[in-house]
Amino acid sequence: MADRPAINAEIRSKEVRLVGPEGKQVGVVPLKIAIDAAEELGMDLVEVAPNASPPVAKVMDYGKHQYEQERAEREQRKQQKGGGQKSIRLRPKIDDHDFETKVRHARQFLEDGHSVRVQIMFRRRELRRPEMGARVLDRFAEEISDVANVDSRSQMEGRFITMTFSPKSKKERQQQGQQQE
Repeated sequence: MADRPAINAEIRSKEVRLVGPEGKQVGVVPLKIAIDAAEELGMDLVEVAPNASPPVAKVMDYGKHQYEQERAEREQRKQQKGGGQKSIRLRPKIDDHDFETKVRHARQFLEDGHSVRVQIMFRRRELRRPEMGARVLDRFAEEISDVANVDSRSQMEGRFITMTFSPKSKKERQQQGQQQE
């Protein structure tokens, strides 16, 4: 009950500062008169500022008000961008078509607002030639440089070389587009 305001008979004050349904201030009136006025209009008396002296109560359709708030919260959640990190693994001897597919996936993740971690995984004899993996990472960074910034690049860690990308802001993309023209 603490998360919702007091309604009608739940209000524990002798008098309230009444606000009409259109937002017009009526003044300080006894609680009984305020409740009767709200019922006469077929609405509820909702305590909007309980800590004021006297408390402020507004005449409104509380069910409709609650529905509109929930709908606004749902819309807000829908508009939020995902902010997690996506991971892509490559091999040093990756084929061109596979490489382009991975670049396309990374580009989509970055446009959706995610950061991307690209790992080059080495096996057996490939461990002797880490420069091959470094070349693949450099090529990857060049391919997505229009939508991403390089956050970090690690040297060989076990069997992996890792590079992390974060999405560029729209402002950065526009500036880069103007420089290229």
